[in-house]
Amino acid sequence: MSSLRDAHDFEQPCPIRDVLDRIGDQWSLLVLSTLESGTFRFNTLLREIGDISKQMLSRTLKQLEQDGFVTRTVYAEVPPRVEYTLTDLGRSFLQPMQHLVAWADENHRTIVDARAHYRASR
Repeated sequence: MSSLRDAHDFEQPCPIRDVLDRIGDQWSLLVLSTLESGTFRFNTLLREIGDISKQMLSRTLKQLEQDGFVTRTVYAEVPPRVEYTLTDLGRSFLQPMQHLVAWADENHRTIVDARAHYRASR
């Protein structure tokens, strides 16, 4: 008996698409990068990231928590305190994420130039 799950057991049978669809959005990498520094409360994350709305930060954190990248801890205090931190899975993603960010930074000018060349040739 194989320990691999059948493709129909997954929302998206392609692992690359499944993961990249979730972390490849506009905000997930920024949230993960910010949480690299430690544990944050919601409003602190909001300030650190800057131009993200409360609704979008909330949605992004929920997705990252659902996928196991982030842990949400609620403290029974008045007012309630909620903190977010990276899980082991989230921390394991930091190195590949940093390589991706470095690659994007290194190649951004070339990509922008290619886009301009493509538009000019049309």
